[in-house]
Parts: sequence; C-alpha cells; structure tokens
Amino acid sequence: MKSFISMPEGLPSGCAIGPMRRDEAEALGEWAADAGWNPGLRDIDVAWQYDPTAFIALRRGETLIGGGAIMAYGRAAGFMGLFILMPEWRKQGLGRVLWHERLRRLRARLDPDTPIGMDGVFEMVPFYTAGGFRQLHRDLRFEGVAEGGAADPVVESLRAVPPAAIAAYDAAVTGIVRPEYLAAWLGVPGGHGVALRDAGRLVGYGFARPCRSGVKIGPLLADTPAAAERLLGSLLAALPGVPVALDVPEPNAAALAMVRARGWREAFGCARMESGGTLPVDLPRVFGVTSFEFG
Repeated sequence: MKSFISMPEGLPSGCAIGPMRRDEAEALGEWAADAGWNPGLRDIDVAWQYDPTAFIALRRGETLIGGGAIMAYGRAAGFMGLFILMPEWRKQGLGRVLWHERLRRLRARLDPDTPIGMDGVFEMVPFYTAGGFRQLHRDLRFEGVAEGGAADPVVESLRAVPPAAIAAYDAAVTGIVRPEYLAAWLGVPGGHGVALRDAGRLVGYGFARPCRSGVKIGPLLADTPAAAERLLGSLLAALPGVPVALDVPEPNAAALAMVRARGWREAFGCARMESGGTLPVDLPRVFGVTSFEFG
C-alpha cells in the first residue's frame, strides 16, 4: 500500500495522501452526516463494495483529517464524489491539495479526455472551474413527506426486471455503462425499487433507500412525465408519512412541476459540473439523480 501514498507539493510535514481503510471510510460517512448531507445508511457499503480503491485518505501521521471518493466506471467515465475535511483543518490549503490529487488519481484510471462528473456546492463553483470543470446545470434537492396511497397496479417490483435490462436503460439515459455499480446500488438492504414496462420494454424505474433521516429516492428515470409520476407515486405509496428527498435536475421542467405539485420544498442544491468529454445525458428522462456523493 505504501507505493500508493503520495505527498504532493503543498502538504505540510507529517501529512500524506493514500488509500483509505474501511474504518476510515465509515468515519467519512459520519462526517458527511454531521455536515447535514444525510447520506444513505448503506451508501458507504455500496461504494466500497463496488470499488474500495475509490476512497482516498488525507492523514496527518496516522490520523484521518480528510478524504473523498473517486468513482471510475470502467475507463470510460468517472465521478468526483464525496469530499470532506475535518473542520479544524479547513482554510489551510489542504482541501485544494487533496482535491487536485484525487483528480490526478482518477484521471490516471481513465482513458484520455474521459468525461468526469461531479456535484459541487454552489460556493465552490469558482474553485472547481479553475480546476478544469464547467458547470452544466443545477441539481436541486426537494423534500416532503410521502402521502401514501395505493400502489399503481401496472408498476412492478424492480426485482422482476433483468439486471441487464436495467443497466442498458440506465446507460441509455445517463451515458454511463455501470452494471456492477447498479447491482450494488439497487441491492441495498431496506431499499425499494419499482419499474414500469410497456409491451415488455422498460420505460422507467426508480429506487428509494433509507437514510439517516427519512428516505432518498434516486435514481428516478422515465421516458415520460406520466411514467415518472406513476413510478414516484408507487414509491411513495410504500412510505406513508415518511420524510423523503429527491434530487432533481433543474432543466427538467416536468420533474420540477412534479415535486412542486406535491408541495415539496427546495432544501438544498449542487452544481452539476463536468470535465473532459461530454456525457450524452438525456436530461428530460432524469427525474431524480442517483447520488450527489457517488454519481
């Protein structure tokens, strides 16, 4: 493991960047929860199951003081994910060094000019722009309470759909081929997935996972607003009275109308940014992004 440890220029004496241990990844999840990100109860497990080498640690001696995730989907797409420093180590330039080292390591795992995405808090957009990223749009988090109700009889369990069909649909919408990642993400214990098919053809699916507080829905992908409404309604029917959150791409006016019609409030947001090539994301079919932290 020592061969992967680096001490880039700008790190103070005694600090180093290297692979993260499993217990440190759990600590990273706790820090994210303390910062109000409300991660899924098993988000760290999912990301670690998919790729434990995606977690990068910043240590001072043996003490973890910061870290983040770099998700690679094969060599054709990447994502700069969860990124956090302990409060007492902020505003000292350490975050800048860690962020650029993470980006360097991720690019080394990908083909040249591969698209790399990220969701960054709005106040950090100038920093990410200086690092080679361009802003595409805003992703807005809406929160509400599931109204319950009857499940749509046409909507079926996601478990009834072959994994290959789910992965192919996801790739057609997001531009990312990631069957192994989806298998881990959609297999979260306590999660609930639904799907809609038309003449046997998948026309949308959604997934809800338990979080520190309530439930997050993501992804929610559908060919039409009507299909998205049926999928969301069926997910909410299984969660009566439970606080829920959905991260919506702002350019998808139908998705915004869907959550606003329910009276959900806008609670948070991130800038969706990209570096390198451009992913052919079909935004009109994205009614809820998968994860701000893991892509």
